[in-house]
Amino acid sequence: VNGRPVRKDEIELLDRGVYIESWLPERRSRRKPLLFVHGELAGSWVWERYLGYFAGRGWEGHAINLRNHYWSQTADPAELSFETYTEDVVAALDRLGPTTVAIGHGMGGLLALKAAERVAIAGIVLVSSELPRDLRVPARQHELRDIPEVYGRSAIGWETLPERLIRDDRDLTLSDVLRIQHLLGQKPHEAGAARRQMLAGVSVDRRVFAEVPRLVIGGGLDRLVSLDDAERLAEWLDADFEPFGAHSHFGLVAGETSHQQVAEAIRAFLETNRL
Repeated sequence: VNGRPVRKDEIELLDRGVYIESWLPERRSRRKPLLFVHGELAGSWVWERYLGYFAGRGWEGHAINLRNHYWSQTADPAELSFETYTEDVVAALDRLGPTTVAIGHGMGGLLALKAAERVAIAGIVLVSSELPRDLRVPARQHELRDIPEVYGRSAIGWETLPERLIRDDRDLTLSDVLRIQHLLGQKPHEAGAARRQMLAGVSVDRRVFAEVPRLVIGGGLDRLVSLDDAERLAEWLDADFEPFGAHSHFGLVAGETSHQQVAEAIRAFLETNRL
């Protein structure tokens, strides 16, 4: 059950063509603002259940849409890269201020880590985050060459029958699967350069996070980032680690019922660290 009434708002970073979806508690509170950063092919829609959960409990939540995603300005994906996405996140953090907690999913986790090298943050939560260079076996040249300039949901295993997705991601309902499949888009629109850079290895300076409260979350049914990889990331960052053995990649954030336990774990982390 949602707590207090919620009001919806938006922030536009006009110079970047970036649209941020904001869900705010009706009454201001002392809690820190949350910036949610989506991963490949996604958008602020992936965070909708979290936005409602946290705004109903006194946190203002802001979900960025990276350029050429969901409600943000369209752009040629061939001209976008991991660096341009990082700059989008830096601009959002700049706008929200240094008390912001960054929460990233998939590639969004790596973008949040990279952005936090350049802007002060109050805390970081990484949900099924892609790994930085120090933890990644670098992709081989032919694997990088095989990534097209622009790719779609088939690259992340979502161009398949809903029945099959439900079998693999047992924490999602049929309506979850159909919604996610639809919102990942019918046409390829993700920047191949960003994926190539990520797979080749993005270096992250973990010293930046020495004083910042940090939490890493992983899912046992995740086919994009394994639970073992999530645990390695937590060890590398010396972060709190919360494993969810029966959760899939999207189930951790966008599952109708499965998001709830994960949101509660994040809330406990925020409260423990007075964020």
